[in-house]
Amino acid sequence: SAMVLDANSGKVLHANNIDALRFPASITKVMTLYLVFEQLRAGTIKPDTELSVSAHAAAQSPSKLDLASGSTISVQNAIFALVTKSANDVAVVFAENIGGTEDEFARLMTAKAQALGMTNTSFRNASGLPNSAQTTTARDLIILAQHILADFPEYSHVFQTRSFTYNGETHRNHNSLLFSYAGMDGLKTGFTQASGFNLLASAHREEKHLLAVVLGGSSARDRNNRMRNLLDASWSK
Repeated sequence: SAMVLDANSGKVLHANNIDALRFPASITKVMTLYLVFEQLRAGTIKPDTELSVSAHAAAQSPSKLDLASGSTISVQNAIFALVTKSANDVAVVFAENIGGTEDEFARLMTAKAQALGMTNTSFRNASGLPNSAQTTTARDLIILAQHILADFPEYSHVFQTRSFTYNGETHRNHNSLLFSYAGMDGLKTGFTQASGFNLLASAHREEKHLLAVVLGGSSARDRNNRMRNLLDASWSK
């Protein structure tokens, strides 16, 4: 599945299987961050708020920051850990600190998806780790990208973060196109065996702004090449 949108006009520039159900994998974390940004704006959490790490959060499969059960992490560090490292333990930390439980947070995520018009999306966890009921579409992920960038302009710059250092270890953003494609400024990669290689992308060149998604690439290179080709073909449109 793939889709490209002119973010300024709302015109669809490319569409392929955009309503077919797919697994979002770690692109899920864009919705997790949407709910985090809501809490920041409401003032219920602040960048320096310390979030507690449960045994459930610490036990998540990699990619992770290897947070210890009973420790804490600041909201600001947790945001950067999600964007760059795609840390599954951190996603659960946010879920539990905001929703009480990850299940409840997933219900909030699904409700928010419906409210935004993501009519074919359902969340079961905050990380994107495998769950056969956690599904979305290319069209819905483009809607999510539109909303998180437009609704939270004060936080959208975090998706451009190329690297993040925590406890002396530097984590490079999994989206390698941030380093190699002119104008790329976000948003999120994803991969599980079931999903294939996914990328939700935002790119600016002068006044032009494209949003694009590729779902189900056979490798990171294949996904990146598809994204690069789609964007290259879309600027002139």
